Amino acid sequence: MRFTKARDLVPAGLLGAVVVYLALRLLYGELPPLPRLAGITLLVLAVVEALFGFGLRGRIKTGKPIQALTAARAVALAKASSLLGAIMLGAWLGVLAYVVPESAQVDAARHDVASAAVGLVCAAALIGGALWLEFCCRTPDDPDDQRRRPIG
Repeated sequence: MRFTKARDLVPAGLLGAVVVYLALRLLYGELPPLPRLAGITLLVLAVVEALFGFGLRGRIKTGKPIQALTAARAVALAKASSLLGAIMLGAWLGVLAYVVPESAQVDAARHDVASAAVGLVCAAALIGGALWLEFCCRTPDDPDDQRRRPIG
């Protein structure tokens, strides 16, 4: 299994942005206002994953045993969360792309700009927390952690 890279997350974020933007162009007038703290659950997940990462990292660095299933579950959680974060980041960018130009004329759009900004920040935090958790699952003798020396 390889570690998550930006090239894994960017297409999901772009797809989320395009889908949400197009959906809002068609349906925005029929939707209720977005809750101001709609993205806060993503922030809660980010904090939990970051704390879990710090705990795992401390155990790995001190040589305390960690069950293989625990590490595998942590990596699976991190990969899924980073993908969710990328999709939601794209979705919130899609919302912003639609509501920012509309906010000059529509009061609901002005309200939704703040909601989308909160969601955007929380989605970015989830990506960061997930990537941190994934990084913390590396073992000290992981070849990806060692710098390659030039030949010669």
